[in-house]
Amino acid sequence: MPEELTKRSPRLGALAVWLLVCYAVAALGTVPTTHAVATWYGSLAKPAHTPPNWVFGPVWTLLYTLMAVAVWLVWESPASYLRTRSVFRFWVQLGLNLLWSYLFFGGGHLLGGLIDILALWLMVLIVTVHFWHVRKWAGALMIPYLLWISFAAYLNWGVWQLNPGFVLP
Repeated sequence: MPEELTKRSPRLGALAVWLLVCYAVAALGTVPTTHAVATWYGSLAKPAHTPPNWVFGPVWTLLYTLMAVAVWLVWESPASYLRTRSVFRFWVQLGLNLLWSYLFFGGGHLLGGLIDILALWLMVLIVTVHFWHVRKWAGALMIPYLLWISFAAYLNWGVWQLNPGFVLP
């Protein structure tokens, strides 16, 4: 086996693991989302500029792919306290991301979802800055995610405002 290929294989294996982790979180998040979209979510008033439902799948697939590549770039960087802290915070934001689906769609907690997504936005900002300091490309790859979370927070806020007193049927 050529030496270059043996050096590259473990690196690509790590990328595959990060892709698997991010796609697994995405898949777990679709469980409550799919049910809600098919039942009660369609009856809610939505803010202006809410995209059609079919937009969310491709956007999230792209964002999870970019996140996986970003964390992989950081993971492949030389060991340091900042790298370790950055990867840990990445896990935290991934957890907040998943929690949002279960709060908002799974439980119909519009305000709870809003609180979570604001914490998520802050954590994604922190991760983006940390990633930038470890590897600029990793930070740059997180920017679309940060922008989308900003938009999603607007949508969550709008749904909460337009549906006061909403209780999951």
